[in-house]
Amino acid sequence: MKITLSSFGFKHQYLAADLVWDVRFLPNPFWVPELSPLTGLEPDVARYVLDSDSGKRFLALVEPLLLFLVSEYIERERPVLTVAVGCTGGKHRSVAVVERLSAVLQTNHRFPEVFHRDIDKE
Repeated sequence: MKITLSSFGFKHQYLAADLVWDVRFLPNPFWVPELSPLTGLEPDVARYVLDSDSGKRFLALVEPLLLFLVSEYIERERPVLTVAVGCTGGKHRSVAVVERLSAVLQTNHRFPEVFHRDIDKE
């Protein structure tokens, strides 16, 4: 199965996928002066987003859900699964979440393609 994980910003247009998760509820690094110019690829930004209470809770729920869904889709011989994660601009929160989900899949011997559509947009 080919798995693609994509981050995007809702303000740059919705991204169609098999699964779409909106992470605009997570703390936004855009409002932190030292984090705002960075992206979700930076460890400080990822920690700010994912180590928050809501980030930890979200990951605790979504990681096993994603692994379950991948397993079910493979069992049903689906050739492709696309997962999109969106935040406001597509630069911080969605990127950090996609990177984390990619790592989780890799730990479970699934190697997704990762695409950050809006990471360089303002």
